Amino acid sequence: MMKKSLFLAASFLLILSGTAGAQDRYQNRPPVIVSPDLTAPWVMQLTGERVRPAVYRQQVPAATRKQIARQATRQPRPAVVQPASIARRQKLVKSQFDPQFLPQMVAYETKEKPGTIVIDTNNRFLYLVTGNGEARRYGVGVGKPGFEWAGEHRITRKAEWPDWTPPQEMIAREAAKGHYLPARMDGGPANPLGARAMYLGSTLYRIHGTNAPWTIGYGVSSGCIRMRNEDVVDLYERVKVGTKVIVI
Repeated sequence: MMKKSLFLAASFLLILSGTAGAQDRYQNRPPVIVSPDLTAPWVMQLTGERVRPAVYRQQVPAATRKQIARQATRQPRPAVVQPASIARRQKLVKSQFDPQFLPQMVAYETKEKPGTIVIDTNNRFLYLVTGNGEARRYGVGVGKPGFEWAGEHRITRKAEWPDWTPPQEMIAREAAKGHYLPARMDGGPANPLGARAMYLGSTLYRIHGTNAPWTIGYGVSSGCIRMRNEDVVDLYERVKVGTKVIVI
């Protein structure tokens, strides 16, 4: 009986010591940290409540978020490239004059002698060759589609505030459009030929002024070369009858 009691006492002591050791081991173990999005399903099971898993987002500065929003809503614009000479001929705006057509000295290489006039109808410029690789450049209006021309002539006559006698072809052409021209118009500010005119050979073409300066840089005439009144006066004083004129 004594031996049985001693055995039971020894077994009880072993059990107590083992339990204490196990408790020491678990108490000394570092805690396990689990991400909230992983523990959420377990919390749902334990509490019975609907717990939404946590979602972690990268922090973006407010300024960057605004920039991203603008880029998302911005619509791409197709690139449109047009030559300047074509773009300016698309729409004529009254009362506006492009400063590039103001008189100015420019570099201009040519074999023509000083005093020669060269008219570049494609780019709407008239050059008065001065020599030494330079020319005085003016803006001009030229013939509208169907009335373009090229050639070489000389100034055969000059006139101040010239009268205007429209050719019969022009009178008939404009009448068909419902525009009735006078058989003749005295010179003056209202005259389409403007302040000065320089007649080219035996043709009906002239270099003349205009009372519509916004038409400079466009193809609007019936073949004549038109300039602002102040520019045609300037050119008129610089050239003489017999001056060579090349239209290209």
